[in-house]
Amino acid sequence: MCGGGDACPRRQDGDCTVDLTDEGEPQLSARDRTTPIRKGVYVLPNLLTTTALFAGFYSVIASFHTDFQRAAIAILVANIFDILDGRIARLTRSTTRFGIEYDSLSDLVAFGVAPGILVYCWALEPWGSWGWLAASLYVVCGALRLARFNVQYENAEKRNFIGLPIPAAAEVVASIVLVYYYFGGEGPTQGHFELLLVTYALAGLMVSNLKYFSFKETELYRRQPFWVLIGVIVLLKLFIAEPQVMLFLSFLLYAFSGPLRWAWVRGRRLRGRMRRRGKVVPFSGGSLDVQTPPPKRRLGLARRRDGTAP
Repeated sequence: MCGGGDACPRRQDGDCTVDLTDEGEPQLSARDRTTPIRKGVYVLPNLLTTTALFAGFYSVIASFHTDFQRAAIAILVANIFDILDGRIARLTRSTTRFGIEYDSLSDLVAFGVAPGILVYCWALEPWGSWGWLAASLYVVCGALRLARFNVQYENAEKRNFIGLPIPAAAEVVASIVLVYYYFGGEGPTQGHFELLLVTYALAGLMVSNLKYFSFKETELYRRQPFWVLIGVIVLLKLFIAEPQVMLFLSFLLYAFSGPLRWAWVRGRRLRGRMRRRGKVVPFSGGSLDVQTPPPKRRLGLARRRDGTAP
């Protein structure tokens, strides 16, 4: 960067545009003199992010001590604080680039490393290399998911996530552990093949292009239909009565919502394409009726050649 001194080659050629003061120092513009450098961070949202990070680290310690229930509960607690820090940052308009990066690092520990170690110590260790490869792939795909989110943050649509969010994948792992102990399980599992497949599936869903509803534009403080209030009350009662089962079903359904939504959209597009071609039209009988559309009339033949209307 040019310092504006006499030794500057651009000054010697007459191309240097840096003005000097009487003391020989570069002269600053009015904006540079009056605009202060912003220092400091917003305490409240970053404090909540730190709490989520602490909960994720505690989950790792609990997994090492084979206390898998507490490890799963710690991941749920981390998710609560992760939701709170984002909501508060948006409500108080304190979203900063520092907060976004710090939140991603916290998510990688609380929802990447912690669930990876939990699922390995609890279920995948008997599978040897296949087990630790599945757990490490889960962590890697979670890191890739966070990196992609940070790159696309400015241009990403607010209504949908691209790929399964890493907190949701972590909650699937944690809810499986909780429902296992709820139905009488003890200690680590004995190498269930289904859990190995679930780990690989969650890793793949995180880096997929499937769309998941983000709930960012959900505005419960606005007027809603009466049945919405009834539904929320019923769900609250179910969560209070059977929290482990309801958490498991909720997170599992959300993880499946991406593939189900993709299949629904693809099916509608395929059905519309086939209807436009006039080949397949479903009807109530359960079978398919083959129809051929009537031939299109050309605009030039709208009237007969003799000039009379058809």
